[in-house]
Amino acid sequence: MSGIPHDHYEPKTDGEKWLNSRLPIVGLLYDTLMIPTPKNLNWMWIWGIVLTFCLALQIITGIVLVMHYTPHVDLAFASVEHIMRNVNGGYFIRYLHMNGASLFFVAVYIHIFRGLYYGSYKSPREITWIIGMLIYLMMMGTAFMGYVLPWGQMSFWGATVITGLFGAIPFVGDAIQTWLLGGPAVDNATLNRFFSLHYLLPFIIAALVVVHIWAFHTTGNNNPTGVDVRRTSKADAEKDTLPFWPYFVIKDLFALAVILVVFWAIVGFMPNYLGHPDNYIEANPLVTPAHIVPEWYFLPFYAILRAFTGEVWVVQIASFITGGIIDAKFFGVLAMFGAILAMALAPWLDTSSVRSGKYRPMFKWWFYLLVIDFFALMWLGAMPAEEPYATFSLIASAYWFAYFFVILPILGVIEKPQAPPETIEEDFNAHYGKADADATPAE
Repeated sequence: MSGIPHDHYEPKTDGEKWLNSRLPIVGLLYDTLMIPTPKNLNWMWIWGIVLTFCLALQIITGIVLVMHYTPHVDLAFASVEHIMRNVNGGYFIRYLHMNGASLFFVAVYIHIFRGLYYGSYKSPREITWIIGMLIYLMMMGTAFMGYVLPWGQMSFWGATVITGLFGAIPFVGDAIQTWLLGGPAVDNATLNRFFSLHYLLPFIIAALVVVHIWAFHTTGNNNPTGVDVRRTSKADAEKDTLPFWPYFVIKDLFALAVILVVFWAIVGFMPNYLGHPDNYIEANPLVTPAHIVPEWYFLPFYAILRAFTGEVWVVQIASFITGGIIDAKFFGVLAMFGAILAMALAPWLDTSSVRSGKYRPMFKWWFYLLVIDFFALMWLGAMPAEEPYATFSLIASAYWFAYFFVILPILGVIEKPQAPPETIEEDFNAHYGKADADATPAE
């Protein structure tokens, strides 16, 4: 948002001037806190601070847990039990870490769907969107590796199933799978690799978050209207914006406090609600669980992975064209990652000239159906791979791809959107009334 006219930090004392000429960190913090922010942001713009809190929580609690965890197949499960039973407050730290991951994904899914609805991916914010998708992929990898560390039954067999997907890649799959596992099967080398990466990736995520924030500070925040802040003059910019501090900081902190009330209640009274009871049974390579399921936040894409079986005509055509190189298993892998890629390509698939879905009547219904479809896929991912769930999964998966690759491009051509307001100030005044021009702002 550097292109929006606003006041920048000016050091006053000799000490401030000395520091600012060598390390302008105070100026950076000032410009970040006082950055002009569209004043019509609604409550859907509170999830950034929740995600920041979750990342900090996961890193801090993770560091404490690592002090007592032993990454060895003979000792990992016992070390987790040691944390739960013997370490002072260990059970609380672990439950914070476990449920913090769930809050992290709740926040990121709402954050993503908010961006999809309000067109936050559209020009000039494509890079911001792509960096966000990279953060999401890093989160998925980190969460999967963390799920393996307790070395329970779901940890072991989940790792076996997911790493087996890499073996489906033609020609190089077996080599990649062996490299990932550190051997022919899930064993001690796998646990060590996953432990190392699970500890490392959050710091990479933190670095990407900094770049993500930098990116949208450069292009400016989107807002519910999709209208850009006026940059013609400082006076016009001030009519469209408010300083991030104190207005939006206080709003975000209030929202975070409300969300944390629910979070603390879950941690205190139902910490294992979102987990699987089989993961409190030590991993046994000789006993396969009746139903292997990933954590809830992977379920939509797990459903897509399983939907494309050898009986599906699209899979059969792909197999025929490629001479059997693309079989059902590899097609499922491509579909799973393709579902994430579809979101990443939204800036180029959405052809509408209007940014915000708020002013697109046809788009709204297709988007609401996409949200329902996402929850349906989440439910189907937890169901057995049998009828009628297999057919429902295929239908839901087909809609997911159709939305991004067919519906979005066509809507931009056939839809007649409503006219958005000319300025953010106009939208703000329509909702909250025009401020008295003679009123003196409080000091």
